[in-house]
Amino acid sequence: MIRLLPAVFLSLTMHAVAAPKPAPATPAPEPTPAVASAPAAQPATALPADAAAPPPAGQPRSTYSQCHVDGPYVAMTFDDGPHGANTPRLLEMLRQRNIHATFFLVGQCVAEFPDIVKKIVADGHEIANHSWSHPQLSAMSESAVRDQLQRTHDAIIAACGVTPKIMRPPYGAFTARQRAWALGEWGYKCILWDVDPLDWKVRNAEHVKTEILKQAVPGSIILSHDIHKTTVDAMPETLDALLAKGFKFVTVSELVAMDKPVAPKPKATPAPKADAPASAKAEPAAPPAPKDKVKP
Repeated sequence: MIRLLPAVFLSLTMHAVAAPKPAPATPAPEPTPAVASAPAAQPATALPADAAAPPPAGQPRSTYSQCHVDGPYVAMTFDDGPHGANTPRLLEMLRQRNIHATFFLVGQCVAEFPDIVKKIVADGHEIANHSWSHPQLSAMSESAVRDQLQRTHDAIIAACGVTPKIMRPPYGAFTARQRAWALGEWGYKCILWDVDPLDWKVRNAEHVKTEILKQAVPGSIILSHDIHKTTVDAMPETLDALLAKGFKFVTVSELVAMDKPVAPKPKATPAPKADAPASAKAEPAAPPAPKDKVKP
């Protein structure tokens, strides 16, 4: 028994050496950080759903995308300027045709080109507020919106001495509450549009002309942008073609002053029911024959 102990010990030792060591635990992979989502797309020009809705009873109308007028009047509007090169070219085109338009000015551009602002006013055009830096106002706080509009309001007055009376929100994005607030704060009517040639997207003069001529009707507010060369290039033929169609050009405020409420459609009078044909008329029932008196 004693002789066997060394052999047993040796066998156990060799087995311990030969046995494979357990593999170290593989650490779980760290979760992959989420990829940041792409920045939200810039909002497209689109009208608020309630743009054409009549105001609540007893409240003034604050939003216009089109006007109901007697006569072939339209308003040309130009956004995002003034532009150092394009706006002076456009002013000359308008002057040659004795056309007055409305310019929705960005405050930063007003501060950069105050002399062009003076020229716009001197030529008899209307100027209006289009925010300071062209953000989406509907997604901003009231204090931020106030800063955007007030700075531009003040810059326009400083440049030309004229107080703007109307505004256009960038992208047409302005909530009903903001519209009511801007009307109460600055007296601003919110001006949208019903003709959009998408000149900011399709930089082609022929396209701009074709779309404006196709969409314009009496009372239209026509949207365009004088910061784009192709838009200004389109204006001579576009304006001449509108004049040839008999359209007359006014500023937005002049068009709004002409606006008349649309008369409600009269309710249809129900047609009288037709008489039933004579053959279908039931004959009156014959009176019952008198019964013979029964003697008591």
